[in-house]
Amino acid sequence: MDLFQIFTLLGALGMFLYGMNLMSSGLQKVAGEKLRSFLSAMTSNPLKGVMTGLGITSIIQSSSATTVMVVSFVNAGLLSLGQAIGVIMGANIGTTVTAWLVSWLGFKADISILAVPLMVFGFLFSNSKKNNRQNIGELIVGFCLLFLGLSFMKESVPDLNETPQVLEFVKTWSSHGFCSVLLFLAFGTILTLILQSSSATMAITLIMLSMGWIPFDMACAMVLGENIGTTITANIAAAVGNTQAKRAAMSHTIFNVFGVLWALIFFKPFLALVGKTIELLGLPNPAAEGFAVSSPTSADGIAALYGLSMLHTLFNTFNTFILIWFIKYIEKIVIWIIKAPKNQEKEIFRLKYISAGPLATPELATEQAFNEIIHFAQISKKGLLYAKDAIHETNTDKFEELRQKLVKYEEISDRIEYEIAAFLNAVSSTDISEETSIRIKAMYKIIGELESLGDSGEAISRILSRKNIHKKTFDQDTLKKLDDMITAVDNAYDTMIANLTAAHKGSLHEISNAYNAEDRINSLRNYLRDSEIEDIENNIKNYQTSVYYMDIVNQLERMGDFMINISQDLERSFILR
Repeated sequence: MDLFQIFTLLGALGMFLYGMNLMSSGLQKVAGEKLRSFLSAMTSNPLKGVMTGLGITSIIQSSSATTVMVVSFVNAGLLSLGQAIGVIMGANIGTTVTAWLVSWLGFKADISILAVPLMVFGFLFSNSKKNNRQNIGELIVGFCLLFLGLSFMKESVPDLNETPQVLEFVKTWSSHGFCSVLLFLAFGTILTLILQSSSATMAITLIMLSMGWIPFDMACAMVLGENIGTTITANIAAAVGNTQAKRAAMSHTIFNVFGVLWALIFFKPFLALVGKTIELLGLPNPAAEGFAVSSPTSADGIAALYGLSMLHTLFNTFNTFILIWFIKYIEKIVIWIIKAPKNQEKEIFRLKYISAGPLATPELATEQAFNEIIHFAQISKKGLLYAKDAIHETNTDKFEELRQKLVKYEEISDRIEYEIAAFLNAVSSTDISEETSIRIKAMYKIIGELESLGDSGEAISRILSRKNIHKKTFDQDTLKKLDDMITAVDNAYDTMIANLTAAHKGSLHEISNAYNAEDRINSLRNYLRDSEIEDIENNIKNYQTSVYYMDIVNQLERMGDFMINISQDLERSFILR
């Protein structure tokens, strides 16, 4: 095998992986909103969880993408740990569809012959002005590249009859009985870790089997190894996530490792079952003694390819049917392995929903970002309550403690805004749909307004500090008026959060509630300002004290402005017309 052949093989592998990513991305964008509602309809029924995972993975052709998405949804609190385990089980069955597509279209039908002509349609769709057609074009181009890459890989693999030294080397590897099974299992695991795609490793295994590089039983061992290797993607995604996200990823590892253990214990009987199943299709038994592949397109070649795909399907299906009854016990095991932090208070101001990083499915990543924005709004509202306490506080030490909290909340707002923006930048850098792009732009504006709300709370603390330095105090009537203003702003907060939640669920139809809340704040501000000016003219109020009072009223009114801006951003970008 010369250097040029090696680089051709690597290039073909790169084309296969790129095609798979492009096809998966196109599929996700075409079905993005439907996938989101599909997952949001999740129930505690384990069977429905399995079917959800199976359906989504069959659609987007990536179990890693589904698993990372599920980990992120657990991180976001959208799925419970038990629900996530069910979805992951289904994803393992769904990923077997890829192996059947490759076996049937890539070897038996060899669709690569049609791949180049299909590129014409991919190009035409990609240049369409309609966003959905562009996504379909991306899907078609990815599909073509995937099977072209597979075809080039098959052609790049040397014929063992021409390279007897390689044949002897492979025979040496596969002649150690059960130790060889473990050796090829480790090889499949490592290859999947490197490629970060069990589908790509499966394709390589199918090629090696069809070209006679490895016997059927060793190919089966590689497939088992691939099921362990694929769990690493979810664990990487969960590494910086919360405790529940780490547990969801760990459950995927436990599920696959358990399956591999029973498959190794019953290795020969399991292979015999696979062989008998293939015989029922009218093909030779690939698990029979002395079975050998003469060519990829011969009956024995097709039997071997279908046998490997069948093993992959039966393994994940049996494993799911065994473990679906033990989801609660798997939950207990992962909770025991991954302990919750002892001091949860330290995590209060961490990002709650997007700490696991951008999803492998960018069309669904906005789900996390929007949850984090709602969380951001709830944190911001707490700052208003501290401002109210600071206005009433007369003890110097206690006031200083509240002032520090308001300063801290302003810093928290800055940090959350920055981290959400960084996350949105990462999502925007991928190829996303036009609708998602519009919504991300609205999210940038919303987090800017929420950060400004944090600034207003800190500004109120500065006004109060100047008031205290000049030894001025608010009388009970003034405090009552400020409380009325704070109540109006608090109601506006509730309205804003309700609109954010409704927009997230897709049930926001209009924002008259936000306009009403803004009108109440403006009317109250005008009344308080006019009555205070009248009191100053009648020498009822101290001018300097009134200046501090009106500065606070104006800051509270500005908070109302920021909140109506958020609802207007939602109206422009999240209400379906």
